[in-house]
Amino acid sequence: VTLNMADAGTRESDLEIAKKVEETRQRFKTEHVQDSTDKYDARDVERLQKDDLLAESYLTWRHYIVDDALKMIDESFQWRKEFQVNDLTESSIPKWMFETGAVYLHGYDKEGNKLFWFKVKLHVKDAKSVIDKKKYVAFWLERYAKREPGMPLTVVFDMSESGLSNIDMDFVKYIINCFKVYYPKFLSKMIMYEMPWIMNAAWKIVKTWLGPEAINMLKFVSKNEVQEFIGAEYLPTYMGGTDTFKYIYPPLPDDDFQSPICENGPIASEDENEGKDGESETKSETNSLADPTQKPKKVNFPADALKSDEYDKGDATDKPRAARKPLTTFKGPLLYISPAEELCFGSKDNEKKCLIILSNVTKNQVAFKVRTTAPEKYRVKPSNTSCEPGATVDIIVSLHGGFLASPQDRFLIMAAEMDLTTTAGPQELVQFWKEVPKQKIMEHRLRCYVIESCKPTSLFGESPLNNVKNSQEDLHSKLLRVMASSKRLEEQVDQCLWFQKMLMGLVSLLMAITCSMLYLLYMDGSRF
Repeated sequence: VTLNMADAGTRESDLEIAKKVEETRQRFKTEHVQDSTDKYDARDVERLQKDDLLAESYLTWRHYIVDDALKMIDESFQWRKEFQVNDLTESSIPKWMFETGAVYLHGYDKEGNKLFWFKVKLHVKDAKSVIDKKKYVAFWLERYAKREPGMPLTVVFDMSESGLSNIDMDFVKYIINCFKVYYPKFLSKMIMYEMPWIMNAAWKIVKTWLGPEAINMLKFVSKNEVQEFIGAEYLPTYMGGTDTFKYIYPPLPDDDFQSPICENGPIASEDENEGKDGESETKSETNSLADPTQKPKKVNFPADALKSDEYDKGDATDKPRAARKPLTTFKGPLLYISPAEELCFGSKDNEKKCLIILSNVTKNQVAFKVRTTAPEKYRVKPSNTSCEPGATVDIIVSLHGGFLASPQDRFLIMAAEMDLTTTAGPQELVQFWKEVPKQKIMEHRLRCYVIESCKPTSLFGESPLNNVKNSQEDLHSKLLRVMASSKRLEEQVDQCLWFQKMLMGLVSLLMAITCSMLYLLYMDGSRF
C-alpha cells in the first residue's frame, strides 16, 4: 500500500475527480500556457490534456485543491523543460556516471515496488558535475515512469561505509523534490540503511523538506531490520540477503527478464508434459520453439471456463482449471494487450492460470515474445512466435511445480513488425530478434497481483498448540529486535559517555588554567 500526502484527506467521488481534472486542464491552459508558450515542453502540455492518470496524480498529491495542483504542475513542467527530460537518453549523461553504479534500479520490496538504489559512499560533492548528476537521476525516474506508469518506487539510501564527505544536502533536496513535485505519487517509502549517527542532524533537516504528511515514508533500518521491508532475494549479501547481483555497465541493469521454461507448444499439453520439465529446462530457446508449420492455437473462452477439446479429455476432476478472460486492454501501436496491467494469481486451482490476449492492429505480421523475471515459476504458451495482420493470439500463463505468484514477479511482452514476406519459423525468428533495431521494438510490462484467499476457520478455533508456537516465534523475533536496538543504544551511550569524559577533562583543564592566571594576577598585584 503506497503512502501519499492525500491519504489524510477525504476521498473524492469519481464524478468530483473528473470535474476537477477537467477544471485543472482548462485553467492550466488559460492561466499558464496561453501567455507563455515557450515556458513548457509542448509534449508535456499535450500529455496533461490527454492523460487522466497524470492530471489526477497532481490533484491527489495536493489534496484535490486545484490551485495547489496548478502550482505544482507549473513547477514540474518548468523543471522538465529546463532539464530536457523528454529527450534524456544514455548518451545525454556522461558515461562515467553510469560506470560508478551510485544510482540504479534493481529488485523489488515486499509490496512489489521497484527498488531505486542510492549508494551514498560513491557520491562525492562536486559543483562542476551537479547538473549532470541531477539529469542522471531524472533519466532513471523518467525511464521507469515510461515503463511502469503509475507504479510507485521504494528509494533505498545505502549509507554503509559513508561519512561526512558523502553528504550533499543540495543533492538530497533535489531527490526529495523529484518525488514531492516532479513525480507525484511515485514514492512508496524511503529506506535509510545503516545511517551513521554523525548524520542525524542532517536528516532532521531532510524531514522538514518532506513535510509532516510524508514523515511516515522514512524508514531508518539496520542490517537486522531491513528484511521487514525487502526480502532476502533482493538484498545484497552484506545486508544479510542472498542477491548476487553486481552492477556492471554497460549495459544498463534491467528487470532481468528471461525466457520462461517450456516455451512454445500446444496450450493444453500441460498435463502431458508434466514429467518433461527437466528436459524442457535444459533446452535452448531455439530448440524449444514449436514447429514452424504449427500455428498458435486459438482457444474460445466463455464467461468462466475454457471449453477446448483438450481440456475436455479425461475425468472432470483431473482437467486443469481455466484461465479467466481479461477485462482491461492496453492499446499499443502494434498490439492490443489484455489485460492492461496485472495478471491475477492465487493459491486455488482456478487461480493458477492467466490469459493474455494479443491482437495485431497493423497491416503486417508482428513477431512477439514473452519474458518473465521468474522463469522457474511460470509456463508461457506460446511465448515466441508471430501474429498475422488483424489476428488474435491467446497466451496461457500458468504456475507450476508448486510455486506461488509474488507481487515482485513481472512479465515483459516485446513486439516488432515484420514484412509479410518474412517466414516466421524458429530460425527466422531468432535471426529477426538479433537484427531488429531497438527503437522499433514495442515493450509492455505486466505485473502480478496475488489474490489473498480466506483461510478456513475451525469450529473450535485455532489449536492452542499452534497459538503457543506462533506466540513463541513472535516473542523470539521481537526479543531479537529489542536486543539489536538495545545494542545500538548501548553503543550510543558509550559514545556519549566518552564525549562527556572529554568535555569534563577540557573543563577541568580550562578551570586549572583560569585559576593559575588569577593567582598570577593576584601575586603581581600584591607586589605593587
